[in-house]
Amino acid sequence: MSSNMLINNLMGLDRNRIEQLVREAVVTQLGGNPTKATAPGQPNPLLVNVSARHAHVTQEDLERLFGKGHKLKVFKTLYQDGFFAAEETVTIIGPRHRMITNLRILGPCRDHSQVELAFTDAVQLGLDIPVRKSGDINDSPGCYLLGPAGMIHLPKGVIRHERHVHMSPADASFYQVKDGDRLNLRVTSDCAVVFEKLLCRVGNAIKLEVHIDTDEGNACNYSRATGFELFR
Repeated sequence: MSSNMLINNLMGLDRNRIEQLVREAVVTQLGGNPTKATAPGQPNPLLVNVSARHAHVTQEDLERLFGKGHKLKVFKTLYQDGFFAAEETVTIIGPRHRMITNLRILGPCRDHSQVELAFTDAVQLGLDIPVRKSGDINDSPGCYLLGPAGMIHLPKGVIRHERHVHMSPADASFYQVKDGDRLNLRVTSDCAVVFEKLLCRVGNAIKLEVHIDTDEGNACNYSRATGFELFR
């Protein structure tokens, strides 16, 4: 497509649609073909993924947003077994009616509803969000979520999910950590970065995977990263 044709096509779109297209392109770039890293004696390869803004919802809230009896549909399976990005998206509305459209829901449903944003997303919405472990939503700001069948108000639950690493007991033994400990991540790229104090989340049948958000992915130029290293 020529640049003139692209400009003409974009001129016919509203701002929200343009933002959606740009966001999808960025996420595809950040999330495509991530580098797996291995170290001598490491039991499993390390995968580093960029996690874009998303929501988790209860079955009750899902039905309020999409209708009675609605079930999440799989859009894309995620690296950890049993988890997926759903086809369903919602609009998040913050103070003074600021909003972001096409906020994707991740499945399966949970026992509480929660929204995870990068700081730039929160600034756009006018929210001051804390950095928290998933599920730790006390004293966090709320929002409204709008779906095709209705709107819900979350009195709390909007956070920036702190950078973390999922690992099996074998991986934890290799890195000499336990659940709740911290590791550092070195990213080798043309904008090399060390991310400190990644939360270790240890569990059975878990694949070794680091999650950083889109702000962090941009900071280290993730799409051009050539290596990752976890260290104490």
